[in-house]
Formats: sequence, structure tokens, C-alpha cells
Amino acid sequence: MYAARPVPSVPTTADRAADAPAARLGVVMLCHENLDLATRMARIWAEGGATVAIHVDAKVPDAAFAAMRQTLADCARVLFAPRRACEWGTFSLVAATQDTAQALLAADPDLTHVLTVSGACLPLRPVEELIEFLSARPDRDFIESVNASDVGWAIGGLDLERFTLRFPFSFRRQRNLFDRYVNLQRRLNLSRRIPEGVIPHLGSQWWCLTVRTLTAILSDRERARYDRYFRHVWIPDESYFQTLARRHTLGIESRSLTLSKFDGQGKPYVFYDDHRDMLAQSGCFVARKIWPRAQGLYEAFPRPAQTAEPDSYMIDRLIDQAVARRKVGRPGLYMQSRFPRKDAENGKTAAPYTVLYGLAEAYPGLTEWLPFHVDADVHGHLFAETGVEFSGGRRLGPGCLSGSAAMRNLDPQGFLTSLIRVTKRRQMFQFSPRDDQQLNWFMGTDPNMRLLVITGAWAVPLLHSGMPFDDVRRAAAILQRRELDFLNILDSVWLKAQVSRWNLAEIGADPLPPLATLLETDDLPDGAPAPADLTGMLAFLDRLRNAGLRPRKMGDFRHPERSARPPIIKDAS
Repeated sequence: MYAARPVPSVPTTADRAADAPAARLGVVMLCHENLDLATRMARIWAEGGATVAIHVDAKVPDAAFAAMRQTLADCARVLFAPRRACEWGTFSLVAATQDTAQALLAADPDLTHVLTVSGACLPLRPVEELIEFLSARPDRDFIESVNASDVGWAIGGLDLERFTLRFPFSFRRQRNLFDRYVNLQRRLNLSRRIPEGVIPHLGSQWWCLTVRTLTAILSDRERARYDRYFRHVWIPDESYFQTLARRHTLGIESRSLTLSKFDGQGKPYVFYDDHRDMLAQSGCFVARKIWPRAQGLYEAFPRPAQTAEPDSYMIDRLIDQAVARRKVGRPGLYMQSRFPRKDAENGKTAAPYTVLYGLAEAYPGLTEWLPFHVDADVHGHLFAETGVEFSGGRRLGPGCLSGSAAMRNLDPQGFLTSLIRVTKRRQMFQFSPRDDQQLNWFMGTDPNMRLLVITGAWAVPLLHSGMPFDDVRRAAAILQRRELDFLNILDSVWLKAQVSRWNLAEIGADPLPPLATLLETDDLPDGAPAPADLTGMLAFLDRLRNAGLRPRKMGDFRHPERSARPPIIKDAS
């Protein structure tokens, strides 16, 4: 008998990674300032098993550079590259990276991967975990590389035009000349020719390449031609390696192992101590840019991660939410950094609220009775000309809003939006033609406003005022004009508020519908306020009419049955 021969298993990616030799990591560190912090970061990389080549900007004082060299003299894995003067947005940063990478490869020929960092980059995980991660992916190049013609990668800058225009002026030191020359080239339709074989790509300047790919880029026989071209590309450190890596790689993962995020103006986010838990949960290997005085972060990291695979998408989501919050804002919150254009707000107010127009005049005692039957803060006339009538007669309202009419009138819109935003309870207040009318359009175009209107209710206090008729006539003319202006807003196509309307004659014929609508019930509780006494209203209106006024929108007091609204007939279908 013959023994069965075992079927050989197909090796998996994990098996191949386990058989592969451990990666040897080299770090290219670019330092421009704060050398004390950069020294501390270099020691972390070196003690973790990486060989570190440091480039210090030639504009850094020699004394600071000498102190850095002396401090790191005991680190055999640290070396220093020739210094260049670097300027943001120019080829000097690429040249510094080239020089430092060549010095690194010459000093340690056994390296398998090279990572670029800055002196402000903080390792979030032990260097050993990064080496283990790279050992499992020996042929992968981790470099963000997106096609400039297909994807709008740049934030607040140029995409494909950075490869086709000329930039003889410094963006930071000669911004006016920079912008004018770019506009001139666009107007004259001038452009540079992209070299044959170069497909422009963009990405983060913080990458991790295999030595094979990096060596191929540095020793490319066309390098001199590529360097001449990229010397006149804007911000070439975001395109040089990202473009040429595509020519030589065995496989690119278009992502950076360094967590580096940018805001809406293209400036890097700065991480502080209160970002510690978020950075730990991300599982990323390196973070940039760390605030130099964030001692909590420098003491907490590097530390082992719970997952082997870095996940920057969680931070991406948080940052996207923060960006959206900054651009759009919270509904009803107005702030200096995001003051909206007219009609471009993210909601005029933060929550629904109720305005009772004329109900306090049509139902005496309503303001005192209503708080016991609704879950809301029931105020009087918040926009009364004599002062703010907060609920309970308080001098200060929610959020310590002042009851002063002068203070309120400095910013009526801010007063209303603050009142609604500072408390979770629904706000309800009275309004009438006697109040300040500055917010009529604002409230009428606010979807959060629920408005109950009784037109003509302004006449009830005048009917029982006992004032001389000439004074009554003048007051009636003003109040009616104001009410008609307000009703024109409610009849406009721009109305967004939820409006329920009655006239004064309808209240005299049937006083229940407004209260039932307000309480959203057909069974009114006991003690509901009775409507105002309208005895003599017909004669009062006739006297105003004979005096030259034309009372409108008040209903027909001669025939109360005509004032009542017809019953709603539901569609049987």
C-alpha cells in the first residue's frame, strides 16, 4: 500500500510576508525650526531601529544646528546631510530631500524603505510596529499620488496649471506679483510643455517608498531633464516624487502613512493635547502637525496600537464634519467667523417657536393662563417698545438676556435667535402692531416660526381705552398701517412660516378655533380665557370709517354668521 501524499497548500500573502526578511527603515527628516523638538523626534526614530538622515534648513542659525549635532552625537544611527536654504513652494525642498535620501542610502545600503518626516512629525506608534507593517508589504510604495488632470486634489491652489505655467515670483514674499503673473499667462494663453513620459500627479510630501523605487527615481537617466522641468513647477515637493514614483513602482498604495490633514484654506491642521484619544484610535503611525507645546501628546506617544492597520478615515470623517460645521454652521447660531450672507444661513433659528399675533388682545388673561397648559416658556410682548416682557415678569430672560428695550433694539435678530438657541424649551411670545416691527420679514421667512394671527385685534384696546377720539383715530391709523404691512408679508410668495389666520369678527362668532389650534386639541381645558368684550365694536368701526379711515381685514360684524368659516369637506375618495 502506498501512503497518500499530502496536497501542497498555496502560500497566502501572510505566509509570504512571514517568510520575507524584516524591513530596514530609513528616515529622511526635514527640519526648518524648533530644533530641540526635532532632536527629540530623531532620537525616537533612532532608538526604535531606524537610520535617520537629517536636513537642517541653511537659514537656521549655526549655533542651533551645532547644538543639535552635539546632542545627537551619541546616536550612531543619526547622520546629517548637506544643508540648503529652503523656501516653501520651490524646488529647494525637493533638492533637500534628494540630498538627504542619497546620504541616507550611502550610509546604510541595507535599507529597504525610506520614510519622509518633518521635525514636527510625532510617531504615534512604536517604530517597531511600522517596521513590522512594512515587512508584511515588502514591495508596496506608500505615497499619495492622484492624477492632476482627473482629481481636484489641491485645496485653495492650482492643480494642473502648476505644471503648465511659470512661477518666477515667490508666493509668500511676492504674492501680488505672483497673482498678477499667473493671471497674465492665463490671459495670453501661455503655457509650458509637459515633458514626454511625465503624467502629472499630486499628493502629500510625506511618503514611504521602497529603496528600489527611490533608487530608481534618483538614478533615472532622465533625472536631469525632470529636475529642470520641476524646478519651475509650483510646490514641486507635492508632485515630484508623486509623479516619478508612477514610472518605477511595482505597486503603489495611494495613501500616506503620516496623518496630515488640511483645512479649507490649504493650511495643515494642528493637533493639540485634546486630540490624544482621537489620534490613538486612528492607529496611524505618524501625525503632523503637532503643536510644539502639546506636552500631553509628546508624553503619550508613541504607544502600541490596538490594530495593525492604520485607519485615518475616522479622523477624515471628524474633520469633514468640523469643516462642514465651520462653513455651514449650526442652525440659528450666528458668529463672527461664519457670519452668513442674507438668505444663505443654515437655518434662521435653532428650533421651532410660536408667535401669537393679536391673541393677547382677543383673549384677555391668555398670557397668565397659557403657561399651565403648554410645555413652553410663554412670554408677553418681547418686542414691546417700552421693554421686554419675559415670562413671569422677570428682568432677565433665558441665557441672561437683558430686558432692556435699548439693548434689544441694538440687534433684534440676535436677540430672537439667542432666545431660541439658549434653551431647549419651546419659546412662545405675543406680538402685535404696537411692537417693534423690524423682524417681520425675518420671522415671516423662517420655517421654524408657527404663527397664529387674529387680524384687527389691535382695535380691542382702543375700543375700551377711553381716550379722546382724535387720539384714538391717530393710533388706529398707525396700527392698521403696520398690520397691513405685516399681512402683505404673510401673503407673499416668500412666506415660509406656518400660519393660521382668523379675523376679529370670526372670534366674536366662534372663539374656540384659535385656542384649539394653539393647544392642538378639540377639548379645551376648564378655565380657558373668554374672548374680549366686542360690544360697541361695530359703532366704533363706523366712527373710524366716518372719520376717514377704512378698517380692513376685521370681518363683518353686522352678520356674524358670515364671519364663521365654512366647514371643511373631506374628499371621500
